[in-house]
Amino acid sequence: MSDLRTVPKHTALLIGLMIFGLFFGAGNLIFPVELGRLAGHSAPVTAAGFLVTAVGIPIVAIISSAVSGCSSVHGMTSRVSSQYATIFTCLLYLTIGPAFAIPRTATVSYEVGVAPFIQGHGPALPIFTIVFFAMTLVAALKPGKLMDWVGRYLTPLFLALLAILIVAPLIHPMPTVANRPPQPPYDHQPFMHGFLDGYNTMDALASLAFAIVIIEAINQRGSTGRRDVTHITIRAGLVATIPLTLVYVSLAWLGRTSTLVVPNAANGGVVLAGVSRHYYGTAGQVLIAAIVLVACLKTAIGLVVACAEIFRRMFPAGPSVRSWVVIFSVASAIIANAGLTTIIAWSTPVLMFLYPLAITAIILGLLDPWLGASRLPHRIMTGCVVLAALPDLVRALPIQGSGTRAITHVADMVLPWASDGLGWGLPAIIGLAAGWGASLILGRPRRWGTSS
Repeated sequence: MSDLRTVPKHTALLIGLMIFGLFFGAGNLIFPVELGRLAGHSAPVTAAGFLVTAVGIPIVAIISSAVSGCSSVHGMTSRVSSQYATIFTCLLYLTIGPAFAIPRTATVSYEVGVAPFIQGHGPALPIFTIVFFAMTLVAALKPGKLMDWVGRYLTPLFLALLAILIVAPLIHPMPTVANRPPQPPYDHQPFMHGFLDGYNTMDALASLAFAIVIIEAINQRGSTGRRDVTHITIRAGLVATIPLTLVYVSLAWLGRTSTLVVPNAANGGVVLAGVSRHYYGTAGQVLIAAIVLVACLKTAIGLVVACAEIFRRMFPAGPSVRSWVVIFSVASAIIANAGLTTIIAWSTPVLMFLYPLAITAIILGLLDPWLGASRLPHRIMTGCVVLAALPDLVRALPIQGSGTRAITHVADMVLPWASDGLGWGLPAIIGLAAGWGASLILGRPRRWGTSS
């Protein structure tokens, strides 16, 4: 067992900055900007809800992994069943990988770095995605020192330029409409809609995948006992919370004050490009576009490699890591051509289903010391959430019909808060209580250990 006093005092600071670097990618720039633009005078309340799911839950997820001793997604969910753990892990990595997050890196790059410079998009997006993912493929197949170089130099430069972009409106505010009323859906329960908007960052899902990296980094610095790892993780999480909160709040404020400068923007990427052009002209826009391009490319390379490695590990008889890299790069290029707005629209239903399951796994991980080795709380709570989250998935589909409306109508009648996208909340509480109670009545089995 390690002694917490032997761990370097700056470990929590370094790990906290590492968490910030892992969570904050160029793709996450667009969501708080869009939130601020549409929420009007409700932006502070909406941003508070956003911070819960974009910052709070991801940090708690890493702490949950440390508490439970399960540093992998599969390990945290295997107490439901090995089959469920495999399915959930695949869905999670596909979502933060080739289905949505990786294509989004290309489309954010295009919206911020290319679209502002061309008249009429035409074949520009397909050409850009081919070049972008060709570079991703080459780097992912033989990354060398590229990732270290980009992470060491270009990420800090990216953040420095972002700070310059945010400081300029503070010194010379953009013309704006005072007390602008919120636009739908933020005119109704803004906190709740901000909470759901935080799903789009995918950071709660990513945090379950990143937990193993963070916990191993803590172990390498001299702390191996679960208690010590948990203490350092909590302190590091608090460190990461500060810059994440400052950046997201600043971007939301930027979006709120941009409505006259960038009217009728289709998404946050368009707003960001317009604001940079407003303050710094073409030269500033070119520089910021280059940084966003490189930051997104770095993220895409990292995600392709991570997804390829996990799928190779889960399916050892299947394709090699190099083959998975090719498959995921090609699939991401194809999906990216749908465009940023379409990708966000279709990712929302998936996130409305996966996020409740991720939150369930996080809660069960935090309660691990009290739940013992019983599988009942895990199985009953997760089963309730799976059933209750399905109507949220259906409700968020971009295409609606009589069948989908019938499903959501029944859910609205049966489940409290279903119309607000939180119909899974009460079933989760009931499932946890029922599972915990059943395990106490039937007697807790001896702890069977933890998976990693």
